[in-house]
Amino acid sequence: MADNYLENQYEQYQARKAAWEKANKYGKKKTTTVNKTKPEQPFAASETDAKNKFVYIKLDAFTSGKSKGNPAACLFLNKDQQLTEEEMLSIAKDHKGFVSEVVYCSPLAENAYRLRYYSSECEVEFCGHGTIACMYNLVKSNKELQLVKEITIKTNKGDLAVYNELQSLDAVFITAPNPEYLEVKPSLADIATNLQAAVESIDQQHPVMLIDAGLRTLIVPIVNLDNILALHPDEPKLKEFCLNNDIDIILVFTNDVADKSNKIRTRVFAPKFGYLEDPATGSGNSAMGYYMLKHEMWNGQPVSIEQNGEKDLFNIVKLNTKDGKVLFGGNAVVKIDGEYHL
Repeated sequence: MADNYLENQYEQYQARKAAWEKANKYGKKKTTTVNKTKPEQPFAASETDAKNKFVYIKLDAFTSGKSKGNPAACLFLNKDQQLTEEEMLSIAKDHKGFVSEVVYCSPLAENAYRLRYYSSECEVEFCGHGTIACMYNLVKSNKELQLVKEITIKTNKGDLAVYNELQSLDAVFITAPNPEYLEVKPSLADIATNLQAAVESIDQQHPVMLIDAGLRTLIVPIVNLDNILALHPDEPKLKEFCLNNDIDIILVFTNDVADKSNKIRTRVFAPKFGYLEDPATGSGNSAMGYYMLKHEMWNGQPVSIEQNGEKDLFNIVKLNTKDGKVLFGGNAVVKIDGEYHL
């Protein structure tokens, strides 16, 4: 049904475009009968040579109030479009300093999509905020998908479920990849040194753990909110530390929160991917969810996590569980809607 809808939208667009070009050729103005409504589904290409022109949307995911969220760029490919790995990395490099990751979304079948993620440095196995941005926009922009409760996405971390909660919570929820509990190689002193933190600021009532729930996440407990906000690690030094210890991202957390309605405060450092801090993170907070379940810090009911280095202008990541698996959820705000020309 969705594929037929896309084809019809595309055919209608091409007919309108041909009429417009003909009118221009003979010096006629476009009449008011031309339908200027943009196709709802982002997979319809906008030009005859559509293989090199991609629907492009830049969004901020996990926004809350006046917070800025976490930016992601989404390129929506139609069934006839392909990009090489070199092209995807090149596009992502062009986005360095503008967004954290670029998401490439292709239709596979009815209510099923393939997602790949690239930072300016490399392909990323899984990107939580990019998934939220992409799928929230995809569902919200398509009346047919708004009626679908569950969508499947294929990622490098396997097939994951996307749950449509737009009507009830104005959000989509994503099943996090199954967790792996890994060995922590660096000492507490090494971790503190590379975070440029005092050893005393690390809360030793909770363990340091390395959990992969999409990304290999080193989880470090911090004593209080002031200590967590004071962290300003050196990016090149922290990147070397992560590469040497097979760590993708470092998540620091504290139970001391700015808003008592939230469970914990987190910050996530990701120098391996070309930037120091990720302001709102689906995969990292999913690992944190499994950490809390393992240590009986959370009963699996819906909970909110505040994230970033701003005391009051934090972003919100929502966690829940379904059949023993952690779900992370949120929404996104469109900032740029247009085309990307390769």
